[in-house]
Amino acid sequence: MKIIVQLFIAINLVFIQGCAVTESPDTSEPEVAISSRAITVEGQAPIKKGAKLLARKQAFRSAIRNVSIEAGSLYSSEAILGSTKVVDEWIVDNTYHLQVLAVLSEGQVCNSPYRKRIVATGFPGVVSGQISANETQDLYSGIPREMMNILMESGGFIGKNETHTILYSRPDMAPEIIDESGYQDSIVIQMAQEYGAQFVLSGVIRDFEVESTEYIRGAGFFSQAKAMMRDFVARRGVSIDVYVHDGLSGALLFQHRYTDTVVGDVWIPTGYTVGSERFKATPSGHKISKLIQLASKDIGHLFSCYPFSSTVLKVENNKVYIAANAQDKLRPGDNLVVYAVKRGAAMQANELIGVINIQDVQAGFSVGEMELTSDLRKIKPGDLVKSW
Repeated sequence: MKIIVQLFIAINLVFIQGCAVTESPDTSEPEVAISSRAITVEGQAPIKKGAKLLARKQAFRSAIRNVSIEAGSLYSSEAILGSTKVVDEWIVDNTYHLQVLAVLSEGQVCNSPYRKRIVATGFPGVVSGQISANETQDLYSGIPREMMNILMESGGFIGKNETHTILYSRPDMAPEIIDESGYQDSIVIQMAQEYGAQFVLSGVIRDFEVESTEYIRGAGFFSQAKAMMRDFVARRGVSIDVYVHDGLSGALLFQHRYTDTVVGDVWIPTGYTVGSERFKATPSGHKISKLIQLASKDIGHLFSCYPFSSTVLKVENNKVYIAANAQDKLRPGDNLVVYAVKRGAAMQANELIGVINIQDVQAGFSVGEMELTSDLRKIKPGDLVKSW
């Protein structure tokens, strides 16, 4: 009897391995003809008080709106922004005119001239006890840390790992953040302000449960053999929720759930760190690594198109100091738009003040001059600086 059971187990192991090979997805990407659409439009804005740089920014925004109207709802404003180039510009009757060309295609990734700053926080588990004490404890901080590393390697982001910080006191309620104080900025805004981040990455491990081995449906020889098989070949669900919040307003900009199933040796030994070769070599580590890659790709694709933003550090004489530097890929001669942030009401429309022309880029900050020095009195530390 013992020999028959062992033979049965061996046959099933071979069968499962064969199924795994058969069901593995084809990693080769078929060649797909991507259709593109070229749109040429104009934008214009009046030149007030001789502020040509500001009028140019406003004319560009007008052109982006015109492209969006003509393109319809198929493309987001961020994708349109990353696909649009100025081909001509002129001034007539104190009005700034721009002609832009937008080449829109599905799946196009923006090549932003600036890096976006993002801070990563820990991914707590929703259900306690799903990761045993004999397994690696690096998932909570390792998953966001590895996502941050991938985003930084893409060249479009500057990352700060604060994975020991948890945004959610109730992970099961995520992405809802329970504010116990009620009289101060949310923890998302506080995190962004502390580290000068434009975005805050967070998430939860929604599920990492191993299928129970205690209950086997049926009776007899096959049920007994199946119960013995569970000691060698288990099944484990993997579900990770990923969120990205706006650092200025605290608004939730990205939310997605990534799921998969692991069959086989589902345990990840203690001491294995996320991203290591030993981790990726385990069935569960391999699946988690795939989900990390997919989530990082989605975040990079979406937020590389977002306008770059920073804040004003101080105003001194006719100089404006901003919290962006060479690491952000800022260069002398760049022009950034300044908005006066309405204190205590960041979600409301901010007042457009003018344009800063960057004069000097240092290791920790940059210095610029306002196009019109009379507008300097309106700028205060903490005001918003954006690329458009």
